[in-house]
Amino acid sequence: MNSEQLASTLLEQAVTELSRLPGVGRKTALRLALHILRRDEQEGVALGESIINMRRGIKYCRICHNISETDVCPICSSPARDSSTVCVVENINDVMIMERTRQYGGMYHVLGGVISPMDGIGPDSLTIDSLVERVAAGGVREVILALGATMEGDTTNFYIFRKLAGFPDVKITQLARGVAVGNDLEYTDEITLGRSLLNRTPFAESFQS
Repeated sequence: MNSEQLASTLLEQAVTELSRLPGVGRKTALRLALHILRRDEQEGVALGESIINMRRGIKYCRICHNISETDVCPICSSPARDSSTVCVVENINDVMIMERTRQYGGMYHVLGGVISPMDGIGPDSLTIDSLVERVAAGGVREVILALGATMEGDTTNFYIFRKLAGFPDVKITQLARGVAVGNDLEYTDEITLGRSLLNRTPFAESFQS
């Protein structure tokens, strides 16, 4: 049992759950819990209900694996989007970042991570097979590899490139290297990311330089 266990069991439970969040230690969790207690009761209830509703109501799009309240997300179901172009990103946050650039009107494919043997993440842990199935179904003319310029991102890019090598009519491109080497998309400003997207290059050229 924790030697710093709080006098209130209910407070202890709240602090324990809050401390499970990324970047939130026990001290921060305690401050958050006490802040919620100091606020009006209805505010705390509204917070709790919003989290419950989010967890129960949000699912993953069966096509691109982005978050959605329906089986198919608004982007995949929009007739205004270009279904012939698929932008491959690492996570859901990257979709939001790409959308903020206002430079892209195609579809997405969320991998759910990148290949990282050190972290026990292999190709089977990601949605790469689902991406290959989308391409094999036809209609896709370009796949944009928009992963971070990291060793793991480059490894994943190359793996996907090899998996899609059997589709010669599909162009494989990547973001122009306006995205600094070693950076995730999360830390790239929108203007730089937008330019990198517009100036994307054939992926194969990276092996010829």
